[in-house]
Amino acid sequence: MVDGVAGDLRTWAGRATVRDTGLALALLAACVVLNDPNTAVRKHAGSGFGPPWPAELWIWWGATLIAVLGTALRHRWPLPLLALCAGAATVHLALAPPLTIVDLAAPILLHTVAISHRRTVSVVVLAGLGATVVCWSAAGMMGTSTSMTTVEVAPTAAPAEPMTVSVQRMSRSVPASAPLVIVSVLVAAWATGSGARSRAAYLSQLRARAVALERERDQQAELAVATERSRISRELHDVVAHGLSVIVIQAQGGHAALDNRTGDARRALEAIITTGRGALAEMRHVLTSTGQINPALHPQPGLAHLPQLIDQVNTTAIPVTLRVEGTPTPLPPSTDLAAYRIVQEALTNTMKHAGERARARILVSYDDSGVRLDISDDGSGSNGGISAGQGLRGMRERVGLLGGDLHAGPGPHGGFVVHARLPLDGAAR
Repeated sequence: MVDGVAGDLRTWAGRATVRDTGLALALLAACVVLNDPNTAVRKHAGSGFGPPWPAELWIWWGATLIAVLGTALRHRWPLPLLALCAGAATVHLALAPPLTIVDLAAPILLHTVAISHRRTVSVVVLAGLGATVVCWSAAGMMGTSTSMTTVEVAPTAAPAEPMTVSVQRMSRSVPASAPLVIVSVLVAAWATGSGARSRAAYLSQLRARAVALERERDQQAELAVATERSRISRELHDVVAHGLSVIVIQAQGGHAALDNRTGDARRALEAIITTGRGALAEMRHVLTSTGQINPALHPQPGLAHLPQLIDQVNTTAIPVTLRVEGTPTPLPPSTDLAAYRIVQEALTNTMKHAGERARARILVSYDDSGVRLDISDDGSGSNGGISAGQGLRGMRERVGLLGGDLHAGPGPHGGFVVHARLPLDGAAR
C-alpha cells in the first residue's frame, strides 16, 4: 500500500501544472527572502516614513501575483502569459529597480514559447522583447535617479541667528550594463527553449521512424510467412498430386490383373510402394526445407531428373516422349526446380484428365535467354476445370515469381497444351 501511495505521489508530482506551480512559488519565496521587496519599494517611493502600505507597494505585489500566476500556467497559454509577465517586469522596474528574482518569470515564459511555438514565432517575440529593453535603456528610463532629502534643523542658542539646515541626498540608479544582462538572459532562455524543441522534434522523428521500421518488419515477416506457406503448398500439391495419381492408376491396374495376371498385379504393387515411398520422402523434405536447410545437403529435383519422372509415368500411366533442343545450360536452383514442377504438374493433369489412350509430349528448348517448356497431350478427356485448379494456379505462381510467361489451354488439334518460358536470371522475387 505504501508503494502504491508513493507511486501516486510521484505521478502527481510529475504533472506539468504541479511542477510549474512549484517553480512559481519558489521564485516568489526567493524574491521575498533575498530581495526584500517591501523595503525596496518603500525606499524608492520616498515613503519610508509614510503609511505601512503605500500605493506603490500594492501595485508591485499585484504585478508580482501576475508573474507568479503566469509561471504556474505557462504551458497553457504561453504567448499571452509572456506578455503579462513582461508587463509585470516593466512595472517592477518602474517602481523599484533593479529587477528581482520573481521577474525571471518573463525569461521562463520566453523559454516555454520557444518550446511550444515555431521558431519564426519565438524569434519575433525575442526580437520584440530585446527591442523593448534597448529602447527603454536609450530613453534613459533605466538610469533615472531617485533622490530623497532629509532636513535636519539644529536650533542655536541665539534666537536671532539663522537655523542650520543640512541636506543629505540619496540616489539610486540601474547600472549601465543592465540592458545587456537582460538581453543576454532573454537570448539564453530562447536558445535553451529552441534547443529543447529541436531535440523533441528529433526524438519524435526517431520514434516515428522506429514505429515505421517495426511495422515494416512485421509486414515483411508476415509476407515471408505467406510466401513460405505458398511455397510449401505448391510443393506439397505437386508432390502429393503426382504421387497419388500414379498410385491410383497402378492400383486400378493391379486390381484388374489380380485374378488372371498375378505378375502384373505384383509389379503394380511394387510400383505403388516405390511411388509412395518416394512421395513421402519428397514431402518430408518439403516440410523440413523452410529456407534454413542447406540445398547442397538436400538437393531439389530439376530438369536433369525428367528421365526418371518420364520413366515412372511411362510404366504406370501413359506414354510420354521427351525432346530437348539447344544446348542444356545450368539453371539457377529456383528456375530448375520450377521447370521440373511445371512438367510434373502438367503430366499429372494429363494422367487425371486426358483419358486412357492419351499420349504426352515434352519439349525442352534452351537458348541464351532461358528455357522454354512445351507439354502437350492428345487426350480426349474434359479439361475444362483445369484452368481453375490448384495445379495450374501453382504453375502461374512459380512462373510469375521468376519473371517468366505461362500459357495453358486447349490445343489447336485437341488435348491440352502448356507453354512456359523461364529466364536464366529468374531468381525468385
